[in-house]
Amino acid sequence: MATFDTQVCIIGAGAAGLWAAAACAERGLQTWVLEKTKRTGTKILSSGGSRCNLTTTLGPKATAKHFGAGHNFILPALRNLTPQAARAHFEAIGVATKTEADFEKVFPVSDSALQVQKAMERHARAMGATFRVNTQVTGISAIPGGWKAEFKDGSVTCQKLLLCVGGQSYPATGTRGDGYPWLRALGLKVVHPVPALVPLSSPIGWVRELSGVSVDAIAKVGKQTRRRPVLFTHKGLSGPGPMDLSEPFARGQAKELLLDLLPDQSWEALREDLMAGAQRPGSPRLASLVKLSRRVLETVADLSELGEANPKLNQINKKQRHRLVENLKALRVPINGTLGFTKAEVTAGGLALHQVDRKTMQVHGHPGLYVFGELLDLTGPIGGFNFQAAWSTAQLAAESVAKELK
Repeated sequence: MATFDTQVCIIGAGAAGLWAAAACAERGLQTWVLEKTKRTGTKILSSGGSRCNLTTTLGPKATAKHFGAGHNFILPALRNLTPQAARAHFEAIGVATKTEADFEKVFPVSDSALQVQKAMERHARAMGATFRVNTQVTGISAIPGGWKAEFKDGSVTCQKLLLCVGGQSYPATGTRGDGYPWLRALGLKVVHPVPALVPLSSPIGWVRELSGVSVDAIAKVGKQTRRRPVLFTHKGLSGPGPMDLSEPFARGQAKELLLDLLPDQSWEALREDLMAGAQRPGSPRLASLVKLSRRVLETVADLSELGEANPKLNQINKKQRHRLVENLKALRVPINGTLGFTKAEVTAGGLALHQVDRKTMQVHGHPGLYVFGELLDLTGPIGGFNFQAAWSTAQLAAESVAKELK
């Protein structure tokens, strides 16, 4: 068995690993990267529908707010490497970028995740990082003065060990939760991982009958809300709104999603408009007041027991009007789960944040061990936020390692 010795060993050559490899190597550190699959950046290639939503145009504080309970943890990393700085970095390594609406997403002009993956690996290699693919690490352990990572036909000893093997989302790309047992073996707390940013499943027929219909709506579960597109599918709900709110359903904490189908109109204004319309000569029909697609309006009318899909407003009685307003402003969609890790963009859960120094990414009580990227219990919404978290936490870890080894 071969044993290699290096200053820095990075386990995982995904988004966070590729960034950390370049950042460590360009600071003059001897850097080895171990990757279990046959290529680097496998998950990058499938991101954003293969278009790769690199980051957001929001500033550090605004970006941090989208990480919920993790916002204080991620803020130092985002201030150290802002979304704007990350975008400039990609431009510098040959990936021209553009912005799109909805959280001001940043994409490659080429719409090619492959371009991103190739540029990141090329840059890391140019900086001097050494990659070993098809190398599945079987365990890690602390040794005098550093760490040891073992794999089938050898091992690597290092002064600093950087773990960024990802979570469990998209297991076909190699992310199957390998890092969790290693962390638990060190006595560290791992928050139970569940699929996040994942489509929801519904057992209700009318939901699936609307398959293919997209609406601009406010989705709500508990105190969380999102005004983002909602897509009805043959299995339930998809689109940024429902997917952003999927974690409570994955954890079995919620069974129902509410949809406000008329987000620009208040409950009271809708009631008043319905009553005023009923009093007009000739009385207009419902579709003239409620601007929704025919299929959605038919469904709402049926759920409200109006008797027909597009009645005149003066034909709707008080009880029906009450049901109609309820269904337009808080449509109840029963949810019985998610489509699982195979369809999840990220993993919620991972190494509990209180065990990591947010200014260095070093694990408390384990000198020389750094954890970052999706292996942390840190999840943002759709819109480039999770990639930005990977870039920023990787950069902070690399800089911290460099300061200690210089």
